[in-house]
Order: sequence, then C-alpha cells, then structure tokens
Amino acid sequence: MSLNRYHRLIHYALRFAIAMCYIGHGCFGIITKSIWCNYFGVFGIGHDMAYTLMPVVGTIDILLGLMMLVYPARIIPGWLVIWGLVTALLRPLSGEPVAEFFERAGNYGSPLAFLILTGNADSWKSWFMPVDQRPPGAQQMLHLQICLRLVAFLLLLGHGSLNLAGKASLLDQYASIGFREPDKIAAIIGFAEITGGLLVLLRPARCLVLLLLIWKITSEVFYPSYSLFEWIERGGSYGILLALWIVMCAAGTTKSQLHFYFNKNIAST
Repeated sequence: MSLNRYHRLIHYALRFAIAMCYIGHGCFGIITKSIWCNYFGVFGIGHDMAYTLMPVVGTIDILLGLMMLVYPARIIPGWLVIWGLVTALLRPLSGEPVAEFFERAGNYGSPLAFLILTGNADSWKSWFMPVDQRPPGAQQMLHLQICLRLVAFLLLLGHGSLNLAGKASLLDQYASIGFREPDKIAAIIGFAEITGGLLVLLRPARCLVLLLLIWKITSEVFYPSYSLFEWIERGGSYGILLALWIVMCAAGTTKSQLHFYFNKNIAST
C-alpha cells in the first residue's frame, strides 16, 4: 500500500474519531446529564443555570463534531485540543480522581494528533480552510507516532487506574454482564491495561495495538447506562489506537529508529 493511501486512512481515522468524541459528548449536554452540574460548579455556576447551559454546550459540541466531517479546518481541532483539556481537567477539579483526566486523553489527544498530521499552517487564513491531504514526511510521521503512543498510554493508564481503584460504574458494568466478583475482574483488567499502555509507550507492537483497539471498542459497549452515547464519546480512544496501528503499518518505525531520532535531535541542541 502506498504512503498516500496510509495517510488518507490515518486522516479519516482521526477525523471520524474527533467527530464521534464531540458528538457523543454533546449528546450528554442535550439530555442534561446530572453529573455535569459538578463541572459547572467549578466556575461557581449553580444547578439551575447549569441545566440551562448544558443543551447550549452540547449543541456546540455536536456542531463542531459534524463540521469535522464536512469542513475539517485546522481551527476546529485547534480549539478542541483546548476544550478537551479543559473539560477533562474539570473532573479532578470537581473532586474526581486524577485518573479521569488521563482516561479522557483521547478527547484532547485525537485533535492534537490531527494537527500534527496536517502539518504547520502556512498563514493564519489556512487555519480556516479545509486541510489538504498531502502525505507527511518521515519526521512528521515520527512526531505523529510519538504523540499517538503517549496519548494511548495515558488513556490506558487512566482507565486501568480507575479499574484498580474500583470505580463504581466499572464494577456495575462487570456485574451486569455476569461476573460474580467484579472487584477482582476490575483489578485484573486494570493491571492488564496499565501494562498494555506501558508496552505501547516503550516497545509497541502492531499486534498489541490492534488487540487493545479491539478491547476498547468491545468493552465500552457494556456501560450500564447511556451505553450508546458512552460508546460514541470514546471515539477519540478508538481513533488514537487505530491511527497508531496504521502509522506503524505505514512507517514500520522501530524502537531503535526512535532512539536514533532522539539522539540526533539531542546532539544538535
């Protein structure tokens, strides 16, 4: 397969991932998910005003997700990197575990990866024009792979840590599909996810990345409530792992090549 074909696959994997993430997230605003009140509360916004603002925020998220499908200008993922970081940070700021921030790395990591893939903007006007699909250079592919590996590690670390901590919704999820000791299942899954994340970061293999992709796509189906919206919102996680797998197929980048790249850049500074 040509590099140009691989590039198009990565482009669409990340583009659809971003769209899924923010369409799914926006749906929770439309249906006024009650836990969002905690996040508005970080800014001192009360419950009544929070319920008024939720559909507004949700509608904007959905529109941005749809725009990524029909008009993928750089300004959209550029804003979504910031918005994704803010919304993820609101979780620990509202009293939830820090692991919740890491678990949502796909929300801000997928638009960041898309920006790396599209390359530097030629001018400020190009931020508002649809991106072209010129094949990236070898160094750009290395930068993209590093980003994807780091984001994949963070989201697996976050989800694995929540499993080890015995997050109630995860235990309910395992109990709903028939496990009699969901706490033990959560501990096993948590250890496996963190180990998988470390391997992706330090010594990735295409078969491992593909296995983790299948795991994330299938395991997110079993959320006990709002399962469809939860599955869609996790699109950023699927897209990161899918794009990483395609990048590894395209570039065949090995650990030794990455060490050479880092050493070369360190020597030149």
